[in-house]
Amino acid sequence: MFRLAAASIGIFILLGCTSKEESALMKSYTEKMNYHKKLQKTEKVQLYENNVTKVMLTATYLYTPTEDKNDTRDELFIVGIHFEDGASDESGYSLLLNTTKPKEIQALKENDKRFKDLSFISEWGEYYLVTFPHSKSKKLTLVFESEQYGKGTLHFAKVAKYVFTKTAFKR
Repeated sequence: MFRLAAASIGIFILLGCTSKEESALMKSYTEKMNYHKKLQKTEKVQLYENNVTKVMLTATYLYTPTEDKNDTRDELFIVGIHFEDGASDESGYSLLLNTTKPKEIQALKENDKRFKDLSFISEWGEYYLVTFPHSKSKKLTLVFESEQYGKGTLHFAKVAKYVFTKTAFKR
């Protein structure tokens, strides 16, 4: 009887402490839910010369799933680019989505409201809203290439990326 009472009190104390921490964590998460969702759809790539970063590109895929089976919306990305000194010759760079060129590239101002929930925003980067034609593929590959520094590949998906994992997780 004593053991049962002690075990019950112990469980009650543990549950009480856990629920306070859990509710604080959930509150924090829900307040920044948009930030966390966009963070999951953000990738970064760096191009190097002699092990020194010359160009860094970040891209956030602005896709929100819908129930529409015939969704033909364009593919939108917010792309940030940071050139190190001497690497800013913009004519030698290209950006392709699944081998397709962008339809439109729009420069964004520093105070653009779309930056609110984005990570990797810095004051020394240049940011663009890049629009690509609709892709039926659920896997998207964004290729950033420089004539001088090579190319970097960023992988995005319209569904959770683990759906494309073919091997089982090892223990």
